[in-house]
Amino acid sequence: MLRFLDPPVTSFMVLRAAEAWRQGERGFSLDQQWVPPERIPDLARLAVIAAEDQRFRHHRGFDFHAIQETLREGGGSPRRGASTISQQVAKNLFLWPGRSWLRKGLEAWVTAWLEALWPKSRVLHVYLNVAEFRDGVYGIAAASRHSFGVSPERLSAGQAALLAAVLPSPRRSRADRPSPWLERRRDWILAQMRQLGPGALP
Repeated sequence: MLRFLDPPVTSFMVLRAAEAWRQGERGFSLDQQWVPPERIPDLARLAVIAAEDQRFRHHRGFDFHAIQETLREGGGSPRRGASTISQQVAKNLFLWPGRSWLRKGLEAWVTAWLEALWPKSRVLHVYLNVAEFRDGVYGIAAASRHSFGVSPERLSAGQAALLAAVLPSPRRSRADRPSPWLERRRDWILAQMRQLGPGALP
């Protein structure tokens, strides 16, 4: 059903709201605004692919090359570095944070179903609407407004790259207050965007 219906909430949003309630974070609130595909510019799509999953268009949910590299570097520990956009959608919608093998196994099962039932364009569209870009800020529309005071359609290439750059650690990095490290990551993403080109988009 979620191939055609936009999910009103994700498990990650529910868990973050519950965490804020338990910790007594009185000023905390979730902000997420769903936007249709035509309101998400190709620049934003390409920035996320360049930053998170450059083989997105070509794999079937799992980047086995990246998994092999991660296992070699990490000594067998599952890490986020090998997660595809499809896996992150599965995790955000239905699962919980963590790096256990149980969570990874469930993530793989859900990812396989998403890839079987959804076109790539839908996977990317959902991801751009549910990914956390800042603490409590989910989706490209809310992130664009909070960080730059613009709608997604008006993002520049640099702004889109900055939003993509915070995705690995959205609670520690801020696109509107980029650290030197985040600025270097933005520049790397921009270079990858130029190299990949529109052909990387589904």
